[in-house]
Amino acid sequence: MFKIETEDGNGIWTDVRGADGKVLTFDTQEAAQAELARLFPVLVQMEKYAGGKRTRVVRVFRTDAEWKDGTPPEA
Repeated sequence: MFKIETEDGNGIWTDVRGADGKVLTFDTQEAAQAELARLFPVLVQMEKYAGGKRTRVVRVFRTDAEWKDGTPPEA
């Protein structure tokens, strides 16, 4: 599972959420990158030319509850 994050310019990363307020998650990295480019086209293009990283795709392995319980992540 993958999610998208944006950086506020001060080093603080925030999850990108949908209209329902839930964190957007994706089954593949390619799908997450495509949605990132669709939602933040200017930031994605600026990273290519101006340097600096303001967006990223993050792989999610486990939730805190799964980590504490030792249960395997959902496939």
